[in-house]
Amino acid sequence: MTRLAPAMLLLCALSACEPPEARNAAANATMDADNAANANMAKVSDNGAEPARSILRPEVAEPEEPPRIEPAEAVIGFVATPMKLDDAARESLDALIATPAMAAGGPITLRGHSDSRGADGDNKVASRIRAELVRDYLIEKGVAKDRISLIAIGEGRPLAPNVKPDGSDDPEGQAKNRRVEVIVALPTVVVPPPVTPQAAEPEAKTR
Repeated sequence: MTRLAPAMLLLCALSACEPPEARNAAANATMDADNAANANMAKVSDNGAEPARSILRPEVAEPEEPPRIEPAEAVIGFVATPMKLDDAARESLDALIATPAMAAGGPITLRGHSDSRGADGDNKVASRIRAELVRDYLIEKGVAKDRISLIAIGEGRPLAPNVKPDGSDDPEGQAKNRRVEVIVALPTVVVPPPVTPQAAEPEAKTR
């Protein structure tokens, strides 16, 4: 113990004699290193680095809802050719066939109409023939026949006046009334009734 005492005293004396400027320079160097490290972290954050994500609450993407299908309707006119499908009628039917409602497989209703020229019975026959022309075109394009139903209305529900105020024929109004209304409904979804559990039968008593 007596031999080490002078050495310890010498080291303490040297440390105490260190000038204040040296101690301040060491402290400043330490602060500069800390500031440089903070600046580097700020640059990484500014460069769009992905923040750390919590493993306790992972991000879950919500599933997208399927698009909703609506019923489809179309009016097929027989303007230029009263008893024949023209190019405009075919284009309207082609657009209807491409709808999601048609692909869904629901029932199709064809309502045939006519103008007021001729007897009412003849007009009903003409309106049914127009509905049959539309039906045949749909079947030709691949639509199942059992999906289609026909209704012959005749002249009973005009869209426009068949005659002018003076009682003469109105060709434009009569042309608008010669038509087939197509209604494509959605298929009916049958939901089975809930199954109710049957009560357990009591066990037979043993004698």
